[in-house]
Amino acid sequence: MSQENPSGYPYQPYGAPYGEQPPPQYGYGYGYQPPRDDGPNAGAIVSLVLNLVALVSCCNVLGLPGAILAGMALSRARTRPQTARTMVIWSWVLFGLGFVLGVGTFLTLGLTGQFDD
Repeated sequence: MSQENPSGYPYQPYGAPYGEQPPPQYGYGYGYQPPRDDGPNAGAIVSLVLNLVALVSCCNVLGLPGAILAGMALSRARTRPQTARTMVIWSWVLFGLGFVLGVGTFLTLGLTGQFDD
């Protein structure tokens, strides 16, 4: 049985009429997709904001160098991305260390009775 209709044109089973089919799209369907490389921008922005909030609200003295490192990472994200990633990691380490020290200080003062007055 033939796949042609009686008028002699090739059979078009589905979709748009003959001649109006959309072009195929390559690279966005199945299979391998290229890796998305946003660089350290998102992590640096979040680290910068959290370090500044910790500095202002919790008197976290390690928030200042963390915010400085995050700002430097944002400025170097395009030119030297590996250095910027390292700076972002150190910014997060300083944020976490300052948070742990702040909680430890608060617990120590609370357990020794400094807040009883």
